[in-house]
Amino acid sequence: MPILAIDTATLVSSVAIATTDTLVAELTIQTRKTHSERLMPHIASLLTMAEMPQTSLKAVAVSIGPGSFTGLRIGLATAKAFAYALKIPLIGVPTLAALAFACPAPGALLAPMLDAQKGNVYVGLYEWQDNTIVEVQPPQVKAFAEAQTEIAKLGRPVLLLGEAAVMYRENIPNPAPAHVVMPRAGSIAVMAQQLYAQGVRHDVASLEPLYIRRSEAEELWERRQSRGCQSG
Repeated sequence: MPILAIDTATLVSSVAIATTDTLVAELTIQTRKTHSERLMPHIASLLTMAEMPQTSLKAVAVSIGPGSFTGLRIGLATAKAFAYALKIPLIGVPTLAALAFACPAPGALLAPMLDAQKGNVYVGLYEWQDNTIVEVQPPQVKAFAEAQTEIAKLGRPVLLLGEAAVMYRENIPNPAPAHVVMPRAGSIAVMAQQLYAQGVRHDVASLEPLYIRRSEAEELWERRQSRGCQSG
């Protein structure tokens, strides 16, 4: 039951194909090119290398955030296009949960963090229970210093993951290695297989990215509107 998975929530572009019990292929890269330039060529290359025609895909999964607003929109739009054109199910997978899923560490709390700009991070807490990743704290936006202080008070081993764990590496004791912190579509694909088996399907028309916060453009528009009302 091949599922195509897409993760463009960060600067990393990652695509993968997984069947029920096998990660068939994965292409993960971080370069200066934009997702709009590289995503479709990567998918085409992945299908070719896996010797798998598009028509053999049974579902498409996508990382839905939080993360880069532009990256999330590109990934979701591409996933929706595949789901619509091939008439296959669409499955949205939370980005932070997928990061934690890639790091099976029973007994430890996993704190995936992504850059939310201006010293802030998207952060959630997860742990493994009975071979399943469980959400302990839902994704939130916090200043990195605040998130770090709160994590230190938990009194448990905590492993920081994601791009923010790389950005603030000097402030983190025992940081996770690079291959663990990087987002991977392989994790999206395997999680999507589990969700598919549970009957999870998302509507192609209504599925939206999990932004958590408003974009800078929206905040700027609101400030301008507020100033306009005050001057009026």
